[in-house]
Amino acid sequence: MPGPVPKRSDQRRRRNEPAGPAPVKAEAGKTPAVPRASGDWHPIAKRWFQSLKDSGQAQFYEQSDWLTAVYVAEAMSRNLGQSKFSAQLFQGVMSAMTDLLTTEGARRRARVELEREVSGEGPAEAARVTLMDAYRKAAGGGGTT
Repeated sequence: MPGPVPKRSDQRRRRNEPAGPAPVKAEAGKTPAVPRASGDWHPIAKRWFQSLKDSGQAQFYEQSDWLTAVYVAEAMSRNLGQSKFSAQLFQGVMSAMTDLLTTEGARRRARVELEREVSGEGPAEAARVTLMDAYRKAAGGGGTT
């Protein structure tokens, strides 16, 4: 989806149905075997690959996605290990990382939202409450008790 990164669904207000056809659904393949990071990879590539294993979008990965991630980590490692950094290889790696939904913007464009369970009140909720208190005070309604 081109254009700016869409807002999260809980931040959007829409009165119409989303444009476009409904997604086509198919049964997933067998549970993928997550490959190991190569000991030869650059430390940054190893950390990136490990972060995929620990990330929420990994639940959507098929075996082909994991092998794509291996290839991306290998390309990343080679680029980081060279004396001259290749901008073209970097662009290819970043594009593949986007395809693997490794950034918030890529996930929003694909309409994938990951929710983190937090105990108690999160910073976003605290900011919302503080903002509402400011509105109440400005309107002469006082604050929370």
